[in-house]
Amino acid sequence: MKKPEFNITVQNIVSSIDLFTSIDLVEIYQTLIDDESVDISYNPDRFPGVILKIKNPKVSSLVFNSGKLVLTGAKTTENVRIGVTTISELLKKVGVVITEEPEIIIQNIVASGNFNQKQLNLELIALWLDHAMYEPEQFPGLIFRLEKPKNVLLLFQSGNLVCTGGKSEEQVHEAVAKTYELLEEINAFEL
Repeated sequence: MKKPEFNITVQNIVSSIDLFTSIDLVEIYQTLIDDESVDISYNPDRFPGVILKIKNPKVSSLVFNSGKLVLTGAKTTENVRIGVTTISELLKKVGVVITEEPEIIIQNIVASGNFNQKQLNLELIALWLDHAMYEPEQFPGLIFRLEKPKNVLLLFQSGNLVCTGGKSEEQVHEAVAKTYELLEEINAFEL
């Protein structure tokens, strides 16, 4: 039997980064406020970090004085790496001393896709699969918590899906494929 192909698109990758240095947030903000290549905001009364947005790749970062960053908005792991390099170079230009290679940890990958345009019987799935929750009065999708790999999928009657919790793009594809197999086993696809 031919292995099914799924139309999976990464929508967002959230990563934590450690630059192993301290950062003067006021100085960063004051130096970069007029730089047209970035959008920057800093309001320490409301949030303890600088919000730094770069345009290529289009990612946003929360920068903390501890030298730790949270990067969001990347659509590929390669863009995470490029975003970290770009932000590191920007920080170096304004006086931050970075001597170690940044540590990058993928925290969450959010992807969307579908099961080859196949409709789903969500009530049947909720009945047969452990870790499935379906309350159509509250939310139109079924929440399915996959144990291994540890991902959460939102499944919709249309066959569309959202997968969260992945630590790699391969893990997202594995979670979707495993979910597909489970749905096939219980005949959850409608003709």
